[in-house]
Amino acid sequence: MIPKLDHYKKKWDVHSDVSIKPGLTAITEALKLVGNPQDKLSVIHVAGTNGKGSTITFIEHICQAHGLSTATFMSPCIEDVHDQIKLNEQPITPAEMDEVFHIMADAGLDDKLTDFELLTVAAFLAFERFAPDIAIIECGMGGRFDSTNVVMPIVSVVPSIALEHTNFLGTTIESIAMHKSGIIKEGKPVVTGALPVEAMTVFTTEAEKLRSALLVCNEDFNVLEENATETYIAEDIRIISLIRTMPGLHQRSNMALAITAFNIVAQEKGININVEALRNGVEDAQLAARFEQLAPQLYVDGAHNPASAKSLVETIHEKFPNEPIHFIVGMLGDKNVQGVLEELEKVGTTFAFVDVANERAIAAKDLSEISKAENKSTTYDILTTVKERMLLNEVIIMTGSLYLLAKWRKKLKETLK
Repeated sequence: MIPKLDHYKKKWDVHSDVSIKPGLTAITEALKLVGNPQDKLSVIHVAGTNGKGSTITFIEHICQAHGLSTATFMSPCIEDVHDQIKLNEQPITPAEMDEVFHIMADAGLDDKLTDFELLTVAAFLAFERFAPDIAIIECGMGGRFDSTNVVMPIVSVVPSIALEHTNFLGTTIESIAMHKSGIIKEGKPVVTGALPVEAMTVFTTEAEKLRSALLVCNEDFNVLEENATETYIAEDIRIISLIRTMPGLHQRSNMALAITAFNIVAQEKGININVEALRNGVEDAQLAARFEQLAPQLYVDGAHNPASAKSLVETIHEKFPNEPIHFIVGMLGDKNVQGVLEELEKVGTTFAFVDVANERAIAAKDLSEISKAENKSTTYDILTTVKERMLLNEVIIMTGSLYLLAKWRKKLKETLK
């Protein structure tokens, strides 16, 4: 369920299916009916398990620092459907959403698509009207059969691969990689993080088959720490004195991917890279709900699988060594709940488990039963729990599901400011 999408569906009498149906036939036919807006865009296409949002944010800010307009389509939402479609970082307005729904209603898209497919068409129509210099599109799930995989990108980017959505994408790294590598297009370069060996084999084979250049972090480009700053190094470029605002060593790789992707775009579009602008873009890049500080001692992070939970734990070790950590955790039941909890329990002092307002959620009491933490509880009054823990001078981190953060992020920010 995408918050506030139903408002527009009812208003414009455009119905869609709430289920997930991977495949490109329906979206392709629907886009033809609205004039194939995706073909008029200069696109960077991003897939992967973790790091997509951060990498997109780095790219977005580097582009804007060079005077380029941007549009982004990302999933899931942080607050509601509007923030999934952004024009120069600003969520699409209700008036702009009405315009594209009007077009879709007139084109006869009623009952032809799933919710995510409908939103994908809406994003492409909004981007066509806005005419950005660069559109950065995130896959909703997988890649090969994801509804966004109708674009012809300048470059494809895949930050990481781990097990996820196994009921749709398969239960092995190879099968996940098969889906993700489906965003590679013939003759178009692909930039990846340091993927598992099994995944890299799939990507190498796919890239060779499609005659696409494959650029891999730590092999074809890298970022090193030098004099309390970072230095990006590739065959044709070296950029010193980079300063990230986004914390965590895993963001170093995401930054490197973004710089590499932008370098490819700059070459394609005849843009001169301004090193100072690039530095400013990197430093300005911040992403909501990715180790985001809402108040003193209070952070939110959308870690929802073991790999992202591991990155969160590494960031905690980096920023808060030997400090008591209180986790507030709510999760969806179709995630690797035990794997996430095992990571968080490595640093968590106390845990409060909460319900998430989503039909796929696992109940707080069931989370507590799965957890092996010694000091744990369930709570239905998150605000009181946060205030009590702040009085104990603990670092408080809410995590586990972006749906949980979507409900509480704004409320906590306003209440505790």
